[in-house]
Amino acid sequence: MCGRFTLGIDERALKQFIQKVFDIEQSPPNLNVPRYNIAPGQDVLSVISDGTKYRIGPLKWGFVPSFAKDEKSGFKMINAKSETLNERVSYRSSFESKRCVILADGFYEWEKGTSEKQPMHFSMKDSGVFPIAGLWSSFTRTDGTKLYSCTIITCEANRLLGKIHDRMPVILDDSSLKRWLDPTFHDMTFLTQLLKPYDPDLMKMFPVSKLVNQVSNDSIECIKDISES
Repeated sequence: MCGRFTLGIDERALKQFIQKVFDIEQSPPNLNVPRYNIAPGQDVLSVISDGTKYRIGPLKWGFVPSFAKDEKSGFKMINAKSETLNERVSYRSSFESKRCVILADGFYEWEKGTSEKQPMHFSMKDSGVFPIAGLWSSFTRTDGTKLYSCTIITCEANRLLGKIHDRMPVILDDSSLKRWLDPTFHDMTFLTQLLKPYDPDLMKMFPVSKLVNQVSNDSIECIKDISES
């Protein structure tokens, strides 16, 4: 499960990252960062490819298949299990040719086993931006307008996150990123092998304030390490 995440860098740093990793010179005019408490139903910053170049823009977090009766299904489809992508009719077409990455620099999970679950923040040890594997879809509303939505793919947790939760978002490394985004590549077996737990030795975690429990709270206080208080 991945239900909240962060992209807490400024616009200048984000543009530098986008240019370096994806060779995107012209990014959207308003990247809407920093964000410290991104939640389902909100727009998330995503990268897709048309096979020749990358594009970046917002996708609504909550997957709505093209054949859905309405867009309410998106609230139930914020995560997709890596192990069953080929089995789910809702995801199969997107897995074949509508793959994306969602940009983040951290995510939250809540420690179980206590009366009041403790939120924990997970990130890279260098606190850098990383790409989360996702799927996207285009849904046509009754009025003819388009809704572009996405889901975050999860896999078995690594040993760091496994202390808190049994699932984690799939984080792609440099060697798998371009293959994942290539819509002309259709080797599903190979792609499935990319969806694995990230190296825990490159990650860190720490407890944060319960401010993050409320979606309306979106300040830097959400990611403050309370173990240092």
